[in-house]
Parts: sequence; structure tokens; C-alpha cells
Amino acid sequence: MNVAREGIPFIVIAVAIASGAFLLAVTKRSWPLWLLAFLLLLIALWVAYFFRDPERTGERGDTLVIAPADGRIVHLTEVDEPSFIHGKALRISIFMNVFNVHVNRYPVNGTVDYVHYNPGKFLNAAVEKSSLENEQMSVGITSGPRKILVRQIAGLIARRIVTYSKVGDAVRQGERFGLIRFGSRVDVFVPTNAKIRVKIGETTASGTTVLAELP
Repeated sequence: MNVAREGIPFIVIAVAIASGAFLLAVTKRSWPLWLLAFLLLLIALWVAYFFRDPERTGERGDTLVIAPADGRIVHLTEVDEPSFIHGKALRISIFMNVFNVHVNRYPVNGTVDYVHYNPGKFLNAAVEKSSLENEQMSVGITSGPRKILVRQIAGLIARRIVTYSKVGDAVRQGERFGLIRFGSRVDVFVPTNAKIRVKIGETTASGTTVLAELP
């Protein structure tokens, strides 16, 4: 199983703690310590599972917008987007729970023309106001004549957004561009005349699910 490099320190620490607990349980011959060691082992396994980074394939094309995150569609909304698109856009919001893959991928081919970090709160990422009030990182991509914005939003227990993107980067659809720890949301802003291919409640797979077709 491949894991995201950002998760390696967490996995090492979790395994070290579980190993220490097992060593202590053997030394003390204590059933409560054995139980604790077993629980810590389960936590270590979950940490490794959380940071898994599977390879993904699927439909590709300059007119397709691919899901940047695993999760569930929680909002499909027309909004004003003043920072990069500078006008009306359709916002597709994907909520990631702690069991989803948290590696994020570029939804389109193009050039990164905008990267902006905004500090904020840590509200439940599934609620509407988190798109305005929560900590977030925005990445704007120019894809031919179109502008696509991807916004990573920290959630209730997420405390770290990782983004590799830099202005001027040439990016390819499906490539990794970051991740969020631990439970969060990703919004994708597409033109209002795009054909949406998902609906609220549908699950998505990063790098595989087609969210929309561009005109």
C-alpha cells in the first residue's frame, strides 16, 4: 500500500507508541496493558490507512473536470467567486470524512495562475458557511480559455492543509497537488454553463469521478 509522504512521521510515531505498549505489556504481564497495546495497534493501523495514496485512473480530457477528492457531494451551488474567476460560477463541494483517501488531485490540465492561503475557523466542513469562514487554500488553474478554482477547506478536526502548487506550474489532470489532515472538504468552481455529471449525496473518487463537462 502506497502512503502519502506527509503521513510517514505520523505512522512511525503511532507504530513506535504501539510497540512500546506491547513491550511494556510483556514486561509487566498485565492484561490491561495488553488491551491498551492492542488498541494502540488499531490506531496505528488506522493512521497508515488514513494516509494511503492509491493510484487512480479514469476518463481524461480537456473538457472534463475530474474529482479532486474522495468523499460525498454535499453542495451544488451557483455563487459569486471574486478572487480568481471574478464572476458567477458553479461550486461543487465534496466532504471528506476520516475514512476517505485525503490526497487531492488536479481536476483539469492547465497552468496554476493563483495560489492563496486564508486562515480561519475549524467549523464542520459539511456545512455551507465553512466555505467562507474556515481555514482554506485556493488554487486557480487556467485551462485553455477557462478558469477552474479548487479550494481545500479545513474541517472540524483538520489542522493542516498541504498544497504543492505554485504559480506558473504546468499541471496535469489527476496529478497529486496536496492533502488535508484529518477530515475536511474540497470545493471546485466551474463555469456556469458546464454540464454537471454528479448529484448531491453521490460519492466521488479522486482522479476518477467526472464532476462536470466543460463547454
